Amino acid sequence: MLQPIIPLAVSAFTATSALGRGREAHLRALCDARTGLRANDFSLAPLACWVGRVDGVEQAPLPPSQATWECRNNRLAWLGLNQDGFLEAALAARERYGADRVALLLGTSTASIGATEEAYRRLDADGGFPDDMRRPPIHAPHSLAGFLAAALGLEGPCLTLSTACSSSAKVFASAERMIRLGLVDAAVVGGVDTLCESVLFGFNALELVSREPCRPFDRSRTGISIGEAAGFALLERAEAAPEAPRLLGYGEASDAHHMSTPHPEGLGAELALRDALARSGLRPDQVDYINLHGTASLKNDEVEAALIARAFPPSTRASSTKGFTGHTLGAAGILEAVIALLAIGHGLVPGNLGGADPDPACGPQFAWRNEMRPVEVALSNSFGFGGNNACLAFAGPERRA
Repeated sequence: MLQPIIPLAVSAFTATSALGRGREAHLRALCDARTGLRANDFSLAPLACWVGRVDGVEQAPLPPSQATWECRNNRLAWLGLNQDGFLEAALAARERYGADRVALLLGTSTASIGATEEAYRRLDADGGFPDDMRRPPIHAPHSLAGFLAAALGLEGPCLTLSTACSSSAKVFASAERMIRLGLVDAAVVGGVDTLCESVLFGFNALELVSREPCRPFDRSRTGISIGEAAGFALLERAEAAPEAPRLLGYGEASDAHHMSTPHPEGLGAELALRDALARSGLRPDQVDYINLHGTASLKNDEVEAALIARAFPPSTRASSTKGFTGHTLGAAGILEAVIALLAIGHGLVPGNLGGADPDPACGPQFAWRNEMRPVEVALSNSFGFGGNNACLAFAGPERRA
């Protein structure tokens, strides 16, 4: 029997995606049911698909003091950090607790691999990287966390989590454990993933990329649309921010069924979901909204829809928001956690954009159009390749446990 955790305050949070920069831009797009997807204008070689590209990344250079970390992924991280007063909140936490008492826990699927791709495209006559790309820190999975630790001046635990599409959801679980055990007093959590050739053509090789905007949970869905995003949250003990929303709990599981296909009965996903409810002390009928993983791939949506239909009453609302943003891979967990927090803060259940003809596995829980209604408790599902699953539970500040 899992013991309930002590809720943590989400004292600051932000997201940057194809929908725009910051919480207000995301809220407006959700309310307007406006997608951020567009025809692929990113890849060097032609690829007929739609992408969730963030505008302005190319015009957002890093501070001169951080030039060694220069790459698209870290540019997006810096752009995302400078929204909603988040940079100032993180620096204030450093001053409040001490640089060694704030953890930095970040999820990413590909880190700065786009920079390494560029370096290989520009090999010099001797077969080596060009001079301007001979910066070892950006050619490593820890590039994102290394850059942000330097930029924020943090000296506490610094971890990169790379568990595919659950990466930046699992950072919340790691943060809760560190704070509960007294290792740190606060944690900056988040995730960043950017578009790159490896991702676009890799998923295309797996025959998972749709030629049209993705349609999560639609009977005729044809695959995913890949996006990019940066998102961050600051977690502290609840008494530090009594008016902030809460992280009530989390669940993690790995079914290890197949490298790229979920367990046919959603075993790992269900374990993560039930553990999140148990740690939060919640019953299924107390959940108002679930932000689904819902990638618009054939098997993922079928399995997740069946899980929701059997685990929750009709009163619970559920939807995927990847029709708005695309699948942002390692950043999906934090991006959709922010959307869940917006749902709580504004009483908005986002509609399942792109889905017009429901898959037969979908139950009455699905919200196919926006609904304005109170949302006190929201879950966010993130399920990754290899069966790496996570579920987060959030609530408004008035709910203490």
